[in-house]
Amino acid sequence: MAPLKALEAEYPILDPNFQAFCASHGIFSVEDFLIHDLYELAAFAEQQPTSEKLKQGITQVLSIIDTQHQPWLNGLELLDDALHNKHVLSTGREGIDLLLGGGLREGQLTEIVGPSSCGKTQAGKRIFQRIMNSIVCHSVFDIFTMFNVLHRLVINFPSQLQKGGQVRLLIVDSISSLITPILGNSGSQGIDH
Repeated sequence: MAPLKALEAEYPILDPNFQAFCASHGIFSVEDFLIHDLYELAAFAEQQPTSEKLKQGITQVLSIIDTQHQPWLNGLELLDDALHNKHVLSTGREGIDLLLGGGLREGQLTEIVGPSSCGKTQAGKRIFQRIMNSIVCHSVFDIFTMFNVLHRLVINFPSQLQKGGQVRLLIVDSISSLITPILGNSGSQGIDH
């Protein structure tokens, strides 16, 4: 969305007087309207000699906002959308699914953390055993090989989309073990062979 000054040519009601009024309240762009209390702004406008014109300008900016965004959703609508329209991949473990709110969600980062050799990798393997036919595993033991795998994934992504397939989950087990040698530490980071 644009600065208010850029909208003046198309919307004459957003004249320099309106822009100066808005600037006095820290509003310089359409985005700034979204973070301000518009009832308070309208109350300040009411105290001005050109209050009607200022209120018309506020209404115009709100109209611009309404035409340039997807429909507004309240918190319950966002929750409903997340529960019904986002893909959830069950881990196959009821307790873990309960902790994750149903399983692993598309578009979310889920990190399993713990000390070295506590069973993170084994838990990950058990969780995904039931869906292994749709998982492609690449064993890499240095960061450069990982970059090559990621590069091939990006190159192949368009052909996967054409075939109806889609990458929904990327798991990197123990990235620290790939980065640590570059940083000069040769300590074991729980690499499973």
